[in-house]
Amino acid sequence: MSFALPHFDCDAFVRATLAEDLGDGGDVTCAAVIPPDARFAGAMDSRDPITVAGLPIAEAFFRALDPAVRIERLAADGDQVAPGTELLRLQGLARAMLTAERSALNTVQHLSGIATLTRRYVDAIAGTGATLLDTRKTLPGLRVLEKYATRMGGATNHRMGLWDAAMIKDNHVAVAGSVETAVARAVAAGIARIIVEVDRIDQIAPALRAGATHLLLDNMPPPVLRDAVTLVAGRVPTEASGGVNLDTIRAIAETGVTYISVGRLTQSAPAADIGLDFAAL
Repeated sequence: MSFALPHFDCDAFVRATLAEDLGDGGDVTCAAVIPPDARFAGAMDSRDPITVAGLPIAEAFFRALDPAVRIERLAADGDQVAPGTELLRLQGLARAMLTAERSALNTVQHLSGIATLTRRYVDAIAGTGATLLDTRKTLPGLRVLEKYATRMGGATNHRMGLWDAAMIKDNHVAVAGSVETAVARAVAAGIARIIVEVDRIDQIAPALRAGATHLLLDNMPPPVLRDAVTLVAGRVPTEASGGVNLDTIRAIAETGVTYISVGRLTQSAPAADIGLDFAAL
């Protein structure tokens, strides 16, 4: 079964990951210890309550080394599962399964960790009307996968890269000379989406007059956020950012902001505890 994401080549990812692990010498342990025709059955299971992400990629690792491997998927990406839940059952060549094991597990543990943390944030703001956004704080080369994992946890992707919207921040303003000048230049360049970071209430009106289409309200406490939302009055979406964690996000969401962006979804998520146990056939 193929796994398709825009701007992500699953086959190339699998090849590069396995090549990194196999190096020039291959899996010397399996070559020395495991007969070439030995067969294994295995089960991948969760050890903690998790939100699942990455199972199709795990399958791709096993199929890359044993195209005839039999795989039964028992959960789907995005599922919330209890401890002890079986996610995949496998049956195939023992060497292939053992060689692919670490790459498959690393991927599912990392992506499920992101999805699990994301789901906690989504649940924390349920009913407020605010939408959780991810950020560009991703590991180099893994952005598409990590942002896929946040979607599996219930977040909305925001800015896949530098190309899909202007993001005018304090350093841009410092060089341009003012918020108005920076925004006016983006408007003149024909950029449709112009996100402007403001950290003071008095920056909001100039940003809107100049043509901002989205305001990022940076590091504002909830009372100030509430005033900012009132001032904007629905003219553009508002996004709260900075100082957001599981203890603070509910109060931030209740100020009426449209979005809340959280870098720690991808920057700080711990790996999910997922195991893979094999038995000889």
